Amino acid sequence: MASSSVTSSQFPRPQRPNLAFRQLRGQRSPGEFAAAVRRAAREIGERVCCDARYVGRVEAGEIRCPNYAYERVFLHMFPGRTLTDLGFAPRAEVRGRGARPADDAPSPRNKSRSHSSQGMRGETEGAYEPYDTQETYDMQDPRGGTGYVRGRRGTQHAYQNHEESDVQRRAFMTGGTAAVAAASLGPFALGGTSSAAGRPVHRAGTGEAGALEAAVRKIRLLDDRHGADGLYRRASAPLRAAYALLDAGTTRQTTADRLYAGAGELAISVGWLAHDSGRFDDARSHYAEALATARMSGDPGLEAHAFCNTAFLARDAGRPREAVRAAQAAQRVARPLGSPRLMSLLALREAGGWAGLADRTGCEQALARAHALFGRGTSEADPEWMSFYGEAELEGLEAQCWSTLGDWTRAARHARRAAGLQNPHFTRNIALYTAELADDLARGGRPDEAAAAGMRVLDLLDEVQSSRVQQMLAGTARVLLPHRRASGVSAFLERHAGVGRSA
Repeated sequence: MASSSVTSSQFPRPQRPNLAFRQLRGQRSPGEFAAAVRRAAREIGERVCCDARYVGRVEAGEIRCPNYAYERVFLHMFPGRTLTDLGFAPRAEVRGRGARPADDAPSPRNKSRSHSSQGMRGETEGAYEPYDTQETYDMQDPRGGTGYVRGRRGTQHAYQNHEESDVQRRAFMTGGTAAVAAASLGPFALGGTSSAAGRPVHRAGTGEAGALEAAVRKIRLLDDRHGADGLYRRASAPLRAAYALLDAGTTRQTTADRLYAGAGELAISVGWLAHDSGRFDDARSHYAEALATARMSGDPGLEAHAFCNTAFLARDAGRPREAVRAAQAAQRVARPLGSPRLMSLLALREAGGWAGLADRTGCEQALARAHALFGRGTSEADPEWMSFYGEAELEGLEAQCWSTLGDWTRAARHARRAAGLQNPHFTRNIALYTAELADDLARGGRPDEAAAAGMRVLDLLDEVQSSRVQQMLAGTARVLLPHRRASGVSAFLERHAGVGRSA
């Protein structure tokens, strides 16, 4: 009979949470665990794009068996265990054909990627391309595979959207790396001990939701004044404590909504700490998790914020086209929110991407929109997180655009305005704008003025810890080396070198 050749893998299977894998993760957040996976991959010469979203999909049961690259990494991380011990299904069962012979098992030393791309691309495909705002979603292949099936609401696809399952919600919502910023939550004080993570936690209520919201504000305040480096390094222990709070759950939907929104904003805050301290892979993972949280909870404000930061990160990481796409996606989401200031900032994010593409016309058009929207003033709809965005930030971001385009004179003019306009509270931004000014002056052939601006930045480094500022200053020092005999340059170079040695 024709039907006798049909295997069970051709029919939909209910997803089962991978509890064994979740147990192996332990107290680490999905973002922390994803970083550990990437480190383990580098140790054996593999290259995987693991992020918090991938970890969530494994734990939710969407990925029943990893591809060969991930298999090698997981077996390296957990020696002596098999894929079955890690909670995965046998490969033969997933693929509907015979498994590899034992002597053909993947070797950690095998650098070949021939198996990594066969049949299992859906496990990581699209993990970093979440820019379609037309409600594109990912589902398990109803024929039994683990690849993505792309669909849109309102189309003829009749498959279940598994991202809306309770298991998936918990994987993204209550396990979010967002909670790392709870470093400043009352009982989970910044730099607190890991013992807090093991305390029994009662069901969360409005007090806990308020504490999460307060944590977001406090982490932003500390970053404004001191920069990201010290904060990010001290975040691990409070993160585990905050997870216990989120995992406790709540009995009221309104409280749950506040917790989820707070978790998403915390994810972005922690992503920014990673971003500003030069940990781009970690930042990308945090931002992706915030975006997943926003989409599943139907929060357009959070989604726009996540896209905004993703665009900024893409620009800094040398992916300008991605920066443009993310900024444009953010503008589509944010337009109905009614905040001209938010739309102005997003236009600046787009301008930064166009500058990276050396598209002067596109950059100028986006800058013109940003200024016009900024000129409409503030409104009740402006998000709380935009407190940093004023005229100084507008000037500073425009300076970066002109600098990227190589117009040093114009860049220096805007950077000088930015530093002069900045509220003294934002010490980190004053250092950033002044470092931008120093670099633009140095590259524009004004070494003496550049050295003076560089000295002002060095004066702030005792108070500000930002890898971004330090890297900019190091670049300026390299540009000034041939001008060491110019007035003030030698003193700046010597002092900068001393800072580098002490660091």
